[in-house]
Amino acid sequence: MRFSIITANYNGSAYLAETIQSILDQQEDKDIELEYIVIDGNSTDNSLDIINQYGSAITRTIVEADTGPANALNKGLQLATGEVIAWLNSDDLYFPGTLGRVRDVLQLPENREAAICFGGCAIVDEAGQEIRSGISRFKELFFPLSSRFTYQCINYLSQPALFFRPAAVQEAGLLREDMVAAWDYDFILRLWHSGGAARVQGTPLAAFRWHPNSISGQNFRVQFQEEYQAAKADAGRFSPQTLVHFLVRWGIVGAYTLMTGRRGK
Repeated sequence: MRFSIITANYNGSAYLAETIQSILDQQEDKDIELEYIVIDGNSTDNSLDIINQYGSAITRTIVEADTGPANALNKGLQLATGEVIAWLNSDDLYFPGTLGRVRDVLQLPENREAAICFGGCAIVDEAGQEIRSGISRFKELFFPLSSRFTYQCINYLSQPALFFRPAAVQEAGLLREDMVAAWDYDFILRLWHSGGAARVQGTPLAAFRWHPNSISGQNFRVQFQEEYQAAKADAGRFSPQTLVHFLVRWGIVGAYTLMTGRRGK
């Protein structure tokens, strides 16, 4: 099975090599054909040195100015030719065997029409140590209830552990570049219109790295406001999903604010 994986990077050298290596290591499964696309927004740190070290192992490298991560990822989405598409940010990583596990689930007869494939995602800190395991377990409570309705109520899917069919991307369109932090949630809402979701059970597929300079670390209040607006547009202003999302949003913002305060101390 051919996978197209996209990494958008701008001055992300601190974790970039680990991200790239975790993707390239997926080829240890000989039945995985990897198309790896790296989009760099003219980094001024040593990101380009790291990218160049991997040379021909990267299928396509684009180095040019962009207007942000959504813009960079859109360039990659337009180039992707795989049977399955995903992106992995330059501070996140895949665990060994992730793409093989996704392939095995998507090839099951009952999942041939699935638009989305997802699994668990650990949250790690700058040193790669798991943190906020309670948040991860909370999200996993919704996995057995996965549906477009459930996702409109609460964002329980973690983007690094999400994969999608190219036909769904074609129908959904590109990422919204006018959003600050929730362009991935808005995009996934649109993917649901193309079909259901297949779940990879068991250990996490990926790790999301939370740190003060990450998008979520810097903009979580804006992120959850944008997610609410996206859910309202998708489900309808007066729908029960929108009401639930409104209530959940404030609970999550409160929890994140408390955690940020504790981290500051």
